[in-house]
Amino acid sequence: MTESDNTLLLRMSRGDSSAFEQLFLLYYNQVYRVVYGLVGTREAAEDLTQETFLELYRHAPVLSPGVGLVSWLCRVALNKGYNTLRGERRAQNRMEQFAESGEQDPYAELLRVEDRERVREVLKRLPERQSKMLLLRYAGLSLAEVASALGVAPGSVGTLLARAERAFVAAYESMHPAEHDSSEKRKL
Repeated sequence: MTESDNTLLLRMSRGDSSAFEQLFLLYYNQVYRVVYGLVGTREAAEDLTQETFLELYRHAPVLSPGVGLVSWLCRVALNKGYNTLRGERRAQNRMEQFAESGEQDPYAELLRVEDRERVREVLKRLPERQSKMLLLRYAGLSLAEVASALGVAPGSVGTLLARAERAFVAAYESMHPAEHDSSEKRKL
C-alpha cells in the first residue's frame, strides 16, 4: 500500500469524505473490471463495485504492511460477486424445482405467499411463548422436543399448545374477518 493510501485511509477514518472520494476515483475502474469479469453484466458489476466502496466507507480496513488497498477492495468485490452468483444459482434452482413440481398457476403461488404473510403477521401479535410453541410444533418437533426447547413441563405442552392454537385462530379471525365469513359461508 502506498503512503498515499495510508494517509487517505487515516483521513477517511477521521471523517474526511474527500479522502473517500479520492480512493473511490483512484480504484473504481480496477474494482469494476475485476467484478465485471466475474459477473459479466454492466449493471451487476456497477452495483457490486458500489457495494464494495460502501463497505470501505463503513469499515475502513487496517492493512498489513505490503498489502495494497486495491487488493483488499478486489477481494471484497469478488466475495460479494461470488455471493451474488450463488444467490442467482439458488434462485434458478428454486425456479427449476417450481417448474418441475408441475405448479403452473402463478395465482395459486401468490395466494400461498399471501397466506404465509398473514400467518407471520398473526404470529407477531401472539405472546412470544405461544408463537414459539406453534412455530416449533409445526416445524415437526415432538411435544417432548417443544417442551425441552421452551423449558416447560412436558405434561403441560399439549394444553399450552391447544391454547396457542385457539389464540392463533381468534387472532387470525379478528385480523381477517372477511375471509373467515366467506369460509363459513362455504361450509354451509
